[in-house]
Amino acid sequence: VILHNDDYTPMEFVVYALQEVFHHPFDRAERIMLSVHKEGMGVAGIYRLEIAETKAYETAELAKENQYPLKITIEEIVE
Repeated sequence: VILHNDDYTPMEFVVYALQEVFHHPFDRAERIMLSVHKEGMGVAGIYRLEIAETKAYETAELAKENQYPLKITIEEIVE
């Protein structure tokens, strides 16, 4: 599950979403948020497809409820 940077979603909200939906501790959530901010995207987590879809949906709904345009995508890992 990948989070994408935008010019409107506050960094604090991204950290909150990473803690709330992905259950990351604050330090890890902050590191992921900084990666999203600096690199344009960051991996929120690696999951089986069904779980990834659920987490992406929950994150998108949380962003929508708070009126943020946070973009969330799912990419398959090819080994």
